[in-house]
Amino acid sequence: MHKILSFYEFCDLDVDKVTKNKNKIFETSKNNSILGTIILSIEGINGTVSGSSDSIDILNQLMKDLGYKCNIKFSVSEKKPFKRLKVKIQKEIVTFMNLGKSAKNTGTFIAPEDWDDFISNEDVKLIDVRNFYETVIGKFPKSIDPNTETFTDFIDYIDKELSSNKDQKIAMYCTGGIRCEKASSYMKDIGFNNIFQLEGGIINYLNKVEENKGSWDGECFVFDERVSLKYNSEIGNYELCHGCRNPIDEEDKRSIYFEEGVSCPNCINVRSDEQNEKSRQRQAQINFTKNKKNSL
Repeated sequence: MHKILSFYEFCDLDVDKVTKNKNKIFETSKNNSILGTIILSIEGINGTVSGSSDSIDILNQLMKDLGYKCNIKFSVSEKKPFKRLKVKIQKEIVTFMNLGKSAKNTGTFIAPEDWDDFISNEDVKLIDVRNFYETVIGKFPKSIDPNTETFTDFIDYIDKELSSNKDQKIAMYCTGGIRCEKASSYMKDIGFNNIFQLEGGIINYLNKVEENKGSWDGECFVFDERVSLKYNSEIGNYELCHGCRNPIDEEDKRSIYFEEGVSCPNCINVRSDEQNEKSRQRQAQINFTKNKKNSL
Protein backbone atom coordinates (compact mmCIF):
# COMPACT_ATOMS: atom_id res chain seq x y z
CA MET A 1 0.00 0.00 0.00
CA HIS A 2 1.33 3.44 -0.99
CA LYS A 3 0.71 6.48 1.20
CA ILE A 4 0.16 9.67 -0.81
CA LEU A 5 0.88 13.17 0.42
CA SER A 6 -0.48 16.18 -1.49
CA PHE A 7 0.49 19.62 -0.23
CA TYR A 8 0.96 23.27 -1.10
CA GLU A 9 1.54 26.60 0.55
CA PHE A 10 1.92 30.15 -0.69
CA CYS A 11 4.63 31.99 1.26
CA ASP A 12 7.37 34.53 0.58
CA LEU A 13 10.92 33.14 0.52
CA ASP A 14 14.27 34.38 -0.80
CA VAL A 15 16.16 32.49 -3.51
CA ASP A 16 18.87 31.17 -1.16
CA LYS A 17 16.26 29.72 1.20
CA VAL A 18 14.45 28.03 -1.68
CA THR A 19 17.68 26.45 -2.94
CA LYS A 20 18.63 25.15 0.52
CA ASN A 21 15.11 23.75 1.04
CA LYS A 22 15.21 22.04 -2.34
CA ASN A 23 18.46 20.25 -1.54
CA LYS A 24 17.21 19.05 1.86
CA ILE A 25 13.87 17.89 0.48
CA PHE A 26 15.50 16.06 -2.44
CA GLU A 27 18.01 14.22 -0.26
CA THR A 28 15.37 13.21 2.30
CA SER A 29 12.97 12.05 -0.43
CA LYS A 30 15.67 10.10 -2.27
CA ASN A 31 16.97 8.45 0.90
CA ASN A 32 13.45 7.36 1.85
CA SER A 33 12.41 6.02 -1.58
CA ILE A 34 9.78 8.73 -2.08
CA LEU A 35 8.48 9.24 -5.62
CA GLY A 36 6.50 12.11 -7.15
CA THR A 37 6.95 15.78 -7.99
CA ILE A 38 7.73 18.71 -5.72
CA ILE A 39 7.95 22.27 -7.02
CA LEU A 40 9.57 25.05 -5.02
CA SER A 41 9.55 28.77 -5.67
CA ILE A 42 10.00 32.09 -3.91
CA GLU A 43 6.18 32.08 -3.75
CA GLY A 44 5.85 28.73 -1.96
CA ILE A 45 5.81 24.96 -2.42
CA ASN A 46 3.56 22.47 -4.22
CA GLY A 47 3.75 18.72 -4.58
CA THR A 48 2.26 15.25 -4.60
CA VAL A 49 4.42 12.32 -3.57
CA SER A 50 4.06 8.72 -2.46
CA GLY A 51 6.00 6.23 -0.38
CA SER A 52 5.73 4.06 2.69
CA SER A 53 3.79 5.45 5.63
CA ASP A 54 7.01 6.02 7.60
CA SER A 55 8.80 7.75 4.73
CA ILE A 56 5.89 10.12 4.08
CA ASP A 57 5.77 11.00 7.77
CA ILE A 58 9.50 11.79 7.67
CA LEU A 59 9.07 14.13 4.69
CA ASN A 60 6.04 15.79 6.24
CA GLN A 61 8.01 16.48 9.41
CA LEU A 62 10.94 17.88 7.41
CA MET A 63 8.68 20.40 5.69
CA LYS A 64 7.37 21.51 9.07
CA ASP A 65 10.96 21.86 10.30
CA LEU A 66 11.74 24.01 7.25
CA GLY A 67 8.90 26.37 8.20
CA TYR A 68 6.25 25.34 5.69
CA LYS A 69 2.65 25.35 6.93
CA CYS A 70 1.12 23.47 4.06
CA ASN A 71 -2.44 22.64 3.11
CA ILE A 72 -2.07 18.86 3.39
CA LYS A 73 -4.11 15.90 2.18
CA PHE A 74 -3.30 12.23 2.77
CA SER A 75 -4.62 9.24 0.86
CA VAL A 76 -3.58 5.67 0.08
CA SER A 77 -3.43 3.62 -3.08
CA GLU A 78 -2.69 0.00 -3.96
CA LYS A 79 -1.47 1.23 -7.35
CA LYS A 80 1.93 2.92 -7.50
CA PRO A 81 1.10 6.55 -8.36
CA PHE A 82 4.53 7.73 -9.57
CA LYS A 83 7.50 6.29 -11.43
CA ARG A 84 10.24 8.74 -10.44
CA LEU A 85 11.21 11.61 -8.14
CA LYS A 86 11.37 15.21 -9.31
CA VAL A 87 12.24 18.13 -7.03
CA LYS A 88 12.64 21.37 -8.96
CA ILE A 89 12.64 25.15 -8.64
CA GLN A 90 10.33 27.18 -10.88
CA LYS A 91 9.10 30.77 -11.08
CA GLU A 92 5.63 29.71 -9.93
CA ILE A 93 4.44 26.69 -7.98
CA VAL A 94 1.48 26.54 -10.36
CA THR A 95 1.85 28.32 -13.69
CA PHE A 96 -0.65 31.18 -14.00
CA MET A 97 0.99 34.57 -14.24
CA ASN A 98 3.92 35.98 -12.35
CA LEU A 99 2.11 38.26 -9.89
CA GLY A 100 5.35 39.22 -8.19
CA LYS A 101 4.00 38.02 -4.83
CA SER A 102 2.50 34.93 -3.29
CA ALA A 103 -1.26 34.31 -3.59
CA LYS A 104 -2.45 35.20 -0.11
CA ASN A 105 -5.41 37.48 -0.85
CA THR A 106 -7.64 34.53 -1.60
CA GLY A 107 -11.38 34.04 -1.75
CA THR A 108 -13.47 32.81 1.16
CA PHE A 109 -13.07 29.08 1.79
CA ILE A 110 -16.18 26.90 1.88
CA ALA A 111 -15.80 23.59 3.73
CA PRO A 112 -16.68 20.44 1.73
CA GLU A 113 -19.52 19.66 4.15
CA ASP A 114 -21.10 23.08 3.40
CA TRP A 115 -20.29 23.23 -0.30
CA ASP A 116 -23.47 21.72 -1.77
CA ASP A 117 -25.74 23.98 0.25
CA PHE A 118 -23.72 27.03 -0.75
CA ILE A 119 -23.61 26.36 -4.49
CA SER A 120 -27.35 25.60 -4.54
CA ASN A 121 -28.06 29.31 -3.97
CA GLU A 122 -29.42 30.89 -7.15
CA ASP A 123 -27.20 33.98 -6.86
CA VAL A 124 -23.98 31.91 -6.92
CA LYS A 125 -22.17 31.38 -10.22
CA LEU A 126 -20.24 28.10 -10.07
CA ILE A 127 -17.06 27.87 -12.16
CA ASP A 128 -14.77 24.90 -12.82
CA VAL A 129 -11.19 26.23 -12.86
CA ARG A 130 -9.72 23.08 -14.41
CA ASN A 131 -8.86 22.42 -18.05
CA PHE A 132 -11.33 20.93 -20.53
CA TYR A 133 -9.79 17.43 -20.55
CA GLU A 134 -10.26 17.27 -16.77
CA THR A 135 -13.87 18.43 -16.77
CA VAL A 136 -15.13 15.88 -19.31
CA ILE A 137 -14.88 12.95 -16.86
CA GLY A 138 -16.50 14.62 -13.86
CA LYS A 139 -17.84 17.89 -12.45
CA PHE A 140 -20.33 19.49 -10.12
CA PRO A 141 -23.73 19.79 -11.85
CA LYS A 142 -24.58 23.24 -13.24
CA SER A 143 -20.93 24.36 -13.10
CA ILE A 144 -19.57 26.50 -15.91
CA ASP A 145 -16.69 25.04 -17.93
CA PRO A 146 -14.44 27.84 -19.31
CA ASN A 147 -13.07 25.29 -21.82
CA THR A 148 -9.45 26.22 -21.17
CA GLU A 149 -6.48 24.25 -22.46
CA THR A 150 -4.10 25.54 -19.80
CA PHE A 151 -4.51 27.34 -16.47
CA THR A 152 -3.04 30.53 -17.96
CA ASP A 153 -6.03 30.64 -20.36
CA PHE A 154 -8.25 31.23 -17.32
CA ILE A 155 -6.94 34.81 -17.14
CA ASP A 156 -8.59 35.60 -20.48
CA TYR A 157 -11.82 33.99 -19.28
CA ILE A 158 -11.83 36.20 -16.19
CA ASP A 159 -11.18 39.34 -18.17
CA LYS A 160 -13.64 38.62 -20.98
CA GLU A 161 -16.49 36.75 -19.27
CA LEU A 162 -16.51 37.82 -15.62
CA SER A 163 -15.06 41.31 -15.25
CA SER A 164 -18.25 43.15 -16.30
CA ASN A 165 -19.76 42.40 -12.87
CA LYS A 166 -17.21 42.28 -10.07
CA ASP A 167 -19.89 42.15 -7.35
CA GLN A 168 -21.44 38.82 -8.41
CA LYS A 169 -20.99 35.83 -6.14
CA ILE A 170 -18.54 33.43 -7.75
CA ALA A 171 -17.73 29.98 -6.37
CA MET A 172 -14.75 28.17 -7.86
CA TYR A 173 -13.31 24.68 -7.55
CA CYS A 174 -10.32 22.73 -8.85
CA THR A 175 -8.57 19.43 -8.12
CA GLY A 176 -6.69 20.25 -4.91
CA GLY A 177 -7.41 23.92 -4.31
CA ILE A 178 -4.15 25.53 -5.43
CA ARG A 179 -5.36 26.84 -8.79
CA CYS A 180 -8.38 28.43 -7.10
CA GLU A 181 -6.11 30.21 -4.61
CA LYS A 182 -4.02 31.67 -7.43
CA ALA A 183 -7.06 32.66 -9.48
CA SER A 184 -9.07 34.09 -6.58
CA SER A 185 -6.09 36.14 -5.40
CA TYR A 186 -5.75 37.64 -8.88
CA MET A 187 -9.48 38.33 -9.07
CA LYS A 188 -9.60 40.05 -5.68
CA ASP A 189 -6.55 42.12 -6.60
CA ILE A 190 -8.37 43.49 -9.65
CA GLY A 191 -11.55 44.33 -7.75
CA PHE A 192 -13.79 41.26 -7.44
CA ASN A 193 -15.65 41.39 -4.14
CA ASN A 194 -17.46 38.07 -3.65
CA ILE A 195 -15.13 35.19 -4.44
CA PHE A 196 -15.53 31.78 -2.79
CA GLN A 197 -13.66 28.51 -3.25
CA LEU A 198 -13.98 24.87 -2.26
CA GLU A 199 -11.55 24.27 0.59
CA GLY A 200 -9.01 21.62 -0.38
CA GLY A 201 -10.55 21.18 -3.81
CA ILE A 202 -12.40 18.21 -5.28
CA ILE A 203 -10.15 15.64 -3.63
CA ASN A 204 -10.91 17.03 -0.19
CA TYR A 205 -14.64 17.02 -1.04
CA LEU A 206 -14.55 13.39 -2.20
CA ASN A 207 -12.80 12.37 1.02
CA LYS A 208 -15.09 14.33 3.35
CA VAL A 209 -18.54 13.91 1.79
CA GLU A 210 -20.34 10.57 1.52
CA GLU A 211 -21.22 9.50 -2.00
CA ASN A 212 -24.94 9.14 -1.26
CA LYS A 213 -25.01 12.71 0.07
CA GLY A 214 -22.69 14.42 -2.41
CA SER A 215 -23.46 16.12 -5.71
CA TRP A 216 -20.20 15.37 -7.51
CA ASP A 217 -20.95 13.61 -10.79
CA GLY A 218 -18.29 11.37 -12.36
CA GLU A 219 -14.62 11.02 -11.52
CA CYS A 220 -11.80 13.44 -10.73
CA PHE A 221 -8.79 13.56 -13.03
CA VAL A 222 -5.43 13.48 -11.21
CA PHE A 223 -1.96 14.03 -12.62
CA ASP A 224 -0.41 10.68 -11.75
CA GLU A 225 -0.60 6.99 -12.65
CA ARG A 226 -4.00 6.61 -10.97
CA VAL A 227 -5.51 8.91 -13.66
CA SER A 228 -8.86 9.39 -11.91
CA LEU A 229 -10.40 9.11 -8.45
CA LYS A 230 -13.88 8.49 -7.10
CA TYR A 231 -15.38 9.13 -3.67
CA ASN A 232 -13.08 8.19 -0.78
CA SER A 233 -10.09 8.43 -3.17
CA GLU A 234 -10.90 5.08 -4.78
CA ILE A 235 -9.14 4.66 -8.13
CA GLY A 236 -11.48 5.36 -11.03
CA ASN A 237 -12.13 3.74 -14.39
CA TYR A 238 -9.97 5.88 -16.68
CA GLU A 239 -6.59 5.39 -18.28
CA LEU A 240 -4.40 7.83 -20.22
CA CYS A 241 -4.04 7.91 -23.97
CA HIS A 242 -0.27 7.86 -24.40
CA GLY A 243 -0.63 9.88 -27.56
CA CYS A 244 -2.42 12.96 -26.23
CA ARG A 245 -2.39 12.32 -22.43
CA ASN A 246 -6.17 12.72 -22.23
CA PRO A 247 -8.27 10.36 -20.07
CA ILE A 248 -9.95 7.49 -21.90
CA ASP A 249 -12.47 4.87 -20.77
CA GLU A 250 -13.51 1.46 -22.08
CA GLU A 251 -15.81 2.99 -24.70
CA ASP A 252 -12.91 5.05 -26.08
CA LYS A 253 -10.78 1.91 -26.25
CA ARG A 254 -13.46 0.17 -28.32
CA SER A 255 -13.38 2.98 -30.87
CA ILE A 256 -11.89 2.37 -34.33
CA TYR A 257 -9.73 5.42 -33.63
CA PHE A 258 -8.03 3.86 -30.62
CA GLU A 259 -4.56 2.40 -31.08
CA GLU A 260 -2.77 1.37 -27.91
CA GLY A 261 0.06 3.76 -27.09
CA VAL A 262 -0.63 5.83 -30.21
CA SER A 263 -4.02 7.52 -30.48
CA CYS A 264 -7.62 7.74 -29.27
CA PRO A 265 -10.81 9.47 -30.46
CA ASN A 266 -9.59 12.69 -28.84
CA CYS A 267 -6.40 13.01 -30.87
CA ILE A 268 -6.92 11.00 -34.07
CA ASN A 269 -7.11 14.18 -36.17
CA VAL A 270 -4.66 16.21 -34.11
CA ARG A 271 -1.37 14.31 -34.14
CA SER A 272 0.79 14.10 -37.25
CA ASP A 273 1.75 10.85 -39.02
CA GLU A 274 5.31 11.38 -37.79
CA GLN A 275 4.16 11.68 -34.17
CA ASN A 276 2.00 8.56 -34.50
CA GLU A 277 4.86 6.58 -35.99
CA LYS A 278 7.17 7.54 -33.13
CA SER A 279 4.48 6.42 -30.70
CA ARG A 280 4.13 3.09 -32.54
CA GLN A 281 7.86 2.49 -32.25
CA ARG A 282 7.75 3.31 -28.54
CA GLN A 283 4.77 0.98 -27.99
CA ALA A 284 6.51 -1.79 -29.93
CA GLN A 285 9.50 -1.47 -27.61
CA ILE A 286 7.21 -1.57 -24.55
CA ASN A 287 5.48 -4.71 -25.85
CA PHE A 288 8.84 -6.35 -26.63
CA THR A 289 10.09 -5.65 -23.08
CA LYS A 290 6.87 -7.02 -21.55
CA ASN A 291 6.98 -10.19 -23.64
CA LYS A 292 10.62 -10.74 -22.77
CA LYS A 293 9.89 -10.43 -19.03
CA ASN A 294 6.90 -12.81 -19.31
CA SER A 295 9.02 -15.43 -21.07
CA LEU A 296 11.64 -15.53 -18.30
